[in-house]
Amino acid sequence: MKVSVLIKPKVGVLDPEGRALQRALEDLGYVQVKDAQIGKLITLELDVEDPERARELVREMCEKLLANPVIEQYEIRETD
Repeated sequence: MKVSVLIKPKVGVLDPEGRALQRALEDLGYVQVKDAQIGKLITLELDVEDPERARELVREMCEKLLANPVIEQYEIRETD
């Protein structure tokens, strides 16, 4: 089973990379961009058949290693 994890800063947490990207796009003339966030996309292939068990394992991985739960939020998605 393949699972994707999207990790991004929590709302209200300073994202200096996202801010720099937004400013750079604005400098290039893309004034329509009012905010930008930089995140991570992690794709995992698990040897697990049960989707709920896979989600539980990935949640544990996020809390222990993949994401910093103090400043980041994550979203787990099954992929084919």
